[in-house]
Amino acid sequence: MPTPIDHSKYYMKGPLFYSKILLFGEYGIIRDSKGLSIPYNFYNGALKRDENPSEEAIKSNGHLKRFVTYLETLQNEQPELVTFDLALLKEDVETGMYFDSSIPQGYGVGSSGALVAAIYDKYAHNKITVLENLTREKLLQLKTIFSQMESFFHGKSSGLDPLNSYLSIPILINSKDNIEATGIPTQSFDGKGAVFLLDSGIVGETAPMVSIFMENLKDKGFRAMLKNQFVKYTDACVENFLGGDMKSLFMNTKKLSKVVLNNFKPMIPEQFHGIWQQGIDSNDYYLKLCGSGGGGYILGFTEDLEKAKASLSDYKLEVVYKF
Repeated sequence: MPTPIDHSKYYMKGPLFYSKILLFGEYGIIRDSKGLSIPYNFYNGALKRDENPSEEAIKSNGHLKRFVTYLETLQNEQPELVTFDLALLKEDVETGMYFDSSIPQGYGVGSSGALVAAIYDKYAHNKITVLENLTREKLLQLKTIFSQMESFFHGKSSGLDPLNSYLSIPILINSKDNIEATGIPTQSFDGKGAVFLLDSGIVGETAPMVSIFMENLKDKGFRAMLKNQFVKYTDACVENFLGGDMKSLFMNTKKLSKVVLNNFKPMIPEQFHGIWQQGIDSNDYYLKLCGSGGGGYILGFTEDLEKAKASLSDYKLEVVYKF
């Protein structure tokens, strides 16, 4: 009798890791503003291996090979931070493992974050798990590990995207060294208000946008605007949202939308400057950056989803949250 083929060594499928949305705090968290990040289950990714990999899978496998080299260096330089089962990881990658993801890259919804979370989950030694009592120290430790791991993709990472993807719970950022798991108000599916994503149709690159921001920080006036307006309105929006104070939330989101349009123009694709202003003028919706900007998704807030849809009828809106 022929020996049955062990397909498990060709085919594997890991757990799903979801995309995320930073509702508030993009750029501000670099300057210690508050931030609020929520999981977005519409997109996800998982580690896989197939017998007949597609072109995409082969490309992803190539990226993973380079990532493994980076992780090996990281482990050698900072063994006290994190160590991995590198032998198993290398073997899996050599036999064709890849990251199968529906999360669009360069869209500000955390594609590299989900991959980092998946690798940590499967290969890290002594990993911190979701089931533990997640103290602030543990959350910060995870964030530090993820920040180092994700730096491979962006040059500089806060570690928040992988943290969100790994834990799949909303995370409140009070400051760089103070983060906590949080609850957000329950969605009201028959409510008129909504948070939505608007597809710019352009892929955004994180690193150049962050470079522009860092360059702008050298300017005294820009720093003052950040502190006195951008961070102030961001913090207020986070507090309004978590407190369920939607009236104040829309007031502060409008102010934030104006500040972003006036001071973050390079991060907003040019063809969206007009509809950004239109939202502020009509009060039908308010737009803000989703992630680093430069393309990808734009985040929208509206008190009346039908009105926003009518005003933005040329665009596809994806509803993230209703109230």
